[in-house]
Amino acid sequence: MPAIAEARRDERRDQREEHPEEQRAEGREDGRKEHHWTAVLAERDRLLRLVAGRLGRSADVEDCVQEALIRAATYAPLDEARVGALLTTITLRLCVDQQRRTSRDQRLAVRVRYVAGAERGPDVESQTCERAAGSWLLEQISLLGVREQQVMRARADGMSVAEAAQALNITHKSAESAFTRARSRLRTLYQEEMAR
Repeated sequence: MPAIAEARRDERRDQREEHPEEQRAEGREDGRKEHHWTAVLAERDRLLRLVAGRLGRSADVEDCVQEALIRAATYAPLDEARVGALLTTITLRLCVDQQRRTSRDQRLAVRVRYVAGAERGPDVESQTCERAAGSWLLEQISLLGVREQQVMRARADGMSVAEAAQALNITHKSAESAFTRARSRLRTLYQEEMAR
């Protein structure tokens, strides 16, 4: 095994000796890439501020900036006089891509929750208990005062407090306080019934 590794090293050394002009060109290329990185990294702090204003989350901010820096530094025909403009363009496009991904993920999450809920079906026991409690509470309305009964029935029919006040020809404040008293009284009756 060591003989194979030694043979490969000798072969590479021979290739370098046979093609010195390629080696010099590679050296110049490495120097340019290093110079690209220096120019690109000088813009890093400005890009972080730019992206933080658009994305807000630190992990996404750092990811966008790093991706922009890599793309610009590895861009062979990089014009160093315009590196700031190039980096701004790349970074803003990456921000838009990230925002689109986030938006898409949020929409998909809603769909997944909706589909997952549909597969399980409604909780029949909970619905049955809620209906029974609602029926019981409607029976208890007869224990309330006349105005409280009127407001509670209007609210049960889907009216807002303001609409109930208008329908009953009373002030909004009167309807609101009647609703509050009725709700408090029904809550107390319900808790007493559940305590039995």
